This record gives sequence, structure tokens and C-alpha cells, in this order.
Amino acid sequence: MSKRPGAGLRAVLFDAGNTLVFLDYARMAEQVGAAIGLPLTGEGLARHRAAATRAMESASGGDRHRAAAYLESLFLLSGVPPESLDRVRDCLGRMHSERHLWSMLAERSAESLARLRQAGLKLGVVSNSDGRVEEALAAAGVRHYFDVVIDSTLLGVEKPDPRIFHAALEALGVAPEEALYVGDLYDIDVLGARAAGLDAVLLASHEPVTELDCRVTSSIPDLVDDLLSPNKRNGS
Repeated sequence: MSKRPGAGLRAVLFDAGNTLVFLDYARMAEQVGAAIGLPLTGEGLARHRAAATRAMESASGGDRHRAAAYLESLFLLSGVPPESLDRVRDCLGRMHSERHLWSMLAERSAESLARLRQAGLKLGVVSNSDGRVEEALAAAGVRHYFDVVIDSTLLGVEKPDPRIFHAALEALGVAPEEALYVGDLYDIDVLGARAAGLDAVLLASHEPVTELDCRVTSSIPDLVDDLLSPNKRNGS
């Protein structure tokens, strides 16, 4: 069971992509669809998030390979032919250079982060990213909630390596047992956080998760409601 305010919890750390910030599916569908001449919709792309996550989890290599597998799966499952993937990649690269692709928030996420801050908790982000995770958080309007943001490209270490979590803990001035980590990938986020000595919660918002030895939440607002529940803050 995860630690809570009043029971030794001083900090909550988050993954970024697919945890705090999400792809702008509508923007991708509009611009990629125009580039390759296919009618795509944001809803159609988003419908395949769970399957794309499974493709990402099974991809070999580092975070760039996992991100590419996720995006390619979204478009292939939405009916884009494999021979069009080069044009899809070119379009996404241009879009990403113009404005970060991961710039959307789930409902009530900002409000939930504000509640954690008001409860006296330190907040941080530990992300496998391309050097631009702070830009993504700023585009989504939530950068100011975080005391520290650790980007794997800038640090030179990727999750699940414990050193990336330790860098955040050191910056916050908290011990591993005083922090909770929230992410959407079991092997990368949960196991990585545990290897660094943190408790972890898996965010699984798109499909049921069974037979995992960790706590699971369907959304950040639900987790924050639980963490800040008066009964649980009092240890009951």
C-alpha cells in the first residue's frame, strides 16, 4: 500500500508522457491525414491507445524506439498503410518541432497537482524524453507545479536505471522511502522506481490491469483523492 500525507510521504514524482501529458490526437490526425491524403480523426487515433501501449512495452531498445513503436502503432491500427509511414514520421517530426506533440492534459489533472502542492507535498517529474520534457509541461500549462524536472536525455540516464530517480530525490532533498512514483509502464516505471527504493503506482487508464504486484489507479485525480482522503491521511 502506498504512503500518504501524514504517514511519511513528502514527495510525489510523475512520469510525463501518457501519465501527465498526452498526445494531441486531434492535431496529429488533421495534419498527418492531410499530408498522406487519408481521413483520420483524433478519436480514431485515440481508440488504439491501449494496443499502442502494448506495442511500446514490447519494443526493444531505448525510449526513442518505444516512442516510435507507440506512434507507428496508432497510425497503422487506424488504417494508414505501412508504405506511408515515412511520410507520417516526417510530418510528426515537423509538428513536434513547431509545438510539442505531448501537450494535452487529462481532465482535472492541473487541479489535482494544485491539491498536492496545497497539502505540502513536493512534486517532480522523472521522464524518459528527448530533452524537451519541460517544454511539454509548459505547453500543457503545468510546469510551475513541479520543484524538479528530470529529463533522461539531459541527464544521460534512462528509466528504469535507479540513478534517474535518485537525481530527482537528491534535488528535492527527500529519501526514497518518503516519495511515491506514478507512471504508466510497469517494467519501466514501477520496477525502476522500486529499484531506486520508491513506492510506485501504475496508471492504467485505458484497460483493466490484473495480476500485477503493485497498486493501480485509473487517473491522477482518483489517486490524489485517495492520497488526500481525511481517513487515510490520519492513517485509518
